[in-house]
Amino acid sequence: MALLLCIEAGTDIGSVALAKNDRLLSLRESCESRQHAQNLAVYVEEILRENDLDAKDLDAVAVGMGPGSYTGLRICVSLAKGICYGAGIPLIAVGSLEALTRVALEDYEAGILNVDDISDAILLPMIDARRMEVYCQQFDAQAHPLSGVEAKVVTAESFLDERRSGRTMVLFGSGAAKCKELFPEDNVRLVEVTPSARGLVKPAYEAFRHKKFEDIAYFEPFYLKDFVVTPSSKKIF
Repeated sequence: MALLLCIEAGTDIGSVALAKNDRLLSLRESCESRQHAQNLAVYVEEILRENDLDAKDLDAVAVGMGPGSYTGLRICVSLAKGICYGAGIPLIAVGSLEALTRVALEDYEAGILNVDDISDAILLPMIDARRMEVYCQQFDAQAHPLSGVEAKVVTAESFLDERRSGRTMVLFGSGAAKCKELFPEDNVRLVEVTPSARGLVKPAYEAFRHKKFEDIAYFEPFYLKDFVVTPSSKKIF
């Protein structure tokens, strides 16, 4: 048996989940992005307390590694590292786009994803990267990657081959709305899927079984793009 704590905060949604093997036990979520630093630590404490656990009872901590919000990822990874270091347990990293896809598949199985059949669909999670840019990656209906992770400026020519393939394309995530007017094909479906730590549970358990752990001292979030500070146009003096 493996007790896994999962933490995801690469977008405006911050969440913490506790799982036994690949089964979700507890979940806390918030959409207050500016409160991630405060909320995530509180959620960890609440989940451990309600399950009568201490951090040292955990077998590993899984973290959504990105891409996503620089600030959210830093907070998320720092918290996970601190727990792992203090409790002497391993760290697991899961791609945030894969985690979002796992949530979409769970929603589909629960009958709450507005798509009739995704067995042969291309699943395309998109995380907003500001302006018309998104972080994205293609998956099949078993959450196997069909492409690498990329930062892409969305235009009317984007994913043209996939859109013309006849296969259903399911777009979701905080960046998907940018495609609404650009992709007119009937086989393109935009659906609502919210990022959640529950999407980390299954891939984290697989990683734990195969002992795919990160180096706690040197692990960094997968930002994909370099952080750029834009000088303010306002004059202070």
